[in-house]
Amino acid sequence: VQLQASGGGMVQAGGSLRLSCATSGLTLRDYTVGWFRQAPGKDREFVAASRWTNSNTYYADSVKGRFTTSRDNAKNTVYLQMNSLKPEDTAIYYCAAGRAIMSTLRTTQGYNHWGQGTLVTVSS
Repeated sequence: VQLQASGGGMVQAGGSLRLSCATSGLTLRDYTVGWFRQAPGKDREFVAASRWTNSNTYYADSVKGRFTTSRDNAKNTVYLQMNSLKPEDTAIYYCAAGRAIMSTLRTTQGYNHWGQGTLVTVSS
């Protein structure tokens, strides 16, 4: 199983970015895919997740209403659309896949396959 995150970059506050997570070696519809981020000196934190279809999505309170995760199961790709970005969104963003259930999808323990991360920098 491999996950490849891409789409990071530098953007001004208020701007937008779309991250992609290309997966291989798994049947995407059978997996929960999560997005996590880690800022310098901080723990990795949950951002968003989707299960099975685009009707089953979950978000951290800090990004709700600004970020949207979606998936294209046919293309084995998951996306994270990030709007109204803030400097505090600056972090390395990771996508992860696993058999996470409702009680674990907001924790790293719910995922056993991780991508390499892509850096998002938001300037003020």
